[in-house]
Amino acid sequence: MKTFITLLLACALSIPAFANEEKKEGEGEGAAPQVIYHSLVPALVGNYGAGPKLKYYKADVALRVTGADAEAKVTHHEPLIRNQLVMLFSQQTEESLASPDAKEKLRQEALKQVQQVLTDEEGKPLVEDLLFNNLILQG
Repeated sequence: MKTFITLLLACALSIPAFANEEKKEGEGEGAAPQVIYHSLVPALVGNYGAGPKLKYYKADVALRVTGADAEAKVTHHEPLIRNQLVMLFSQQTEESLASPDAKEKLRQEALKQVQQVLTDEEGKPLVEDLLFNNLILQG
């Protein structure tokens, strides 16, 4: 009976070792990097434009990165990224957002600025795309 319990424990202890080996094999050179959508939570909310009447924006933003390492770096620099985006949105005017292509132009400028922040901090842009999951403008 004692031998049976010893054998059972030996088998139970070796199973996690096999699981770790399989996981490491999948993470090798042949594995494709994982695309991750990192959402900036909470949503960005603030004022934009000038004039007597306040205008508000609410932006739900997701950043597309490849790999957990890139996501960790983006998460580390998230306060700086959020600041850059808030500054960009607050500089917008009603006229600059009135055209049909305005949201796309704003999205492209936001992506460019986020990539510049990360290039300054990490030496690489890291973020491949910036997506507006929701962009609400109230004037």
